[in-house]
Amino acid sequence: MGKIKTALEIALERTESIKSDKAAIEQFEVKQTGRRLANSFLENPEKNAKLLEDAIKDASKEQKTSLKEGMFETLLSRITLPVAKEDESHLCAIGKGLQAVIKSNHFHNAYRHMLDILSRYLDENAQYEDAVKRQYEPRLRKKEAELSKRYGQPVKLDPFQDPEFVSFYRQTMEAFKASYQVAVDEARQEAVEAFKNTPA
Repeated sequence: MGKIKTALEIALERTESIKSDKAAIEQFEVKQTGRRLANSFLENPEKNAKLLEDAIKDASKEQKTSLKEGMFETLLSRITLPVAKEDESHLCAIGKGLQAVIKSNHFHNAYRHMLDILSRYLDENAQYEDAVKRQYEPRLRKKEAELSKRYGQPVKLDPFQDPEFVSFYRQTMEAFKASYQVAVDEARQEAVEAFKNTPA
């Protein structure tokens, strides 16, 4: 027959689990603080440049790891392909924030390399989009001629009204973006590795 626990043993087990839950809650709150600090930094990187470094420096030994994890996860989630030119400065700010959390020259160089690649991406994206439209233009003109003949009046088509073009455009642009997404994925992986190897 199994051992029957005394009321004291049961009470001690419960207080132990409450203590560990309390510690987990405190670490979760510290992590949330790290996320908030990272978001504040990104809202105004110039004004809040020292925000992350000071918070890390002032954190107690017990809180430092969770604080940095919250900052890191928030910053890492913001590394994406740029959509507009102003996104480049946002990516630079993310790099500065990550550098405050990671403190790794190797990562800093890898991140700068990614920024160089992504600065070409926006220019090439516009050129590539024009090339896709030019490549499809003969087919579009042929469809316009057929429709004009059918309806007895000139028909002008917007390429994005043509489902065939939309499908061709989407496939081609996704393949183009995928080649640049590799640089983003590599930078994110470098960040994860550097963060793992950063002393607490």
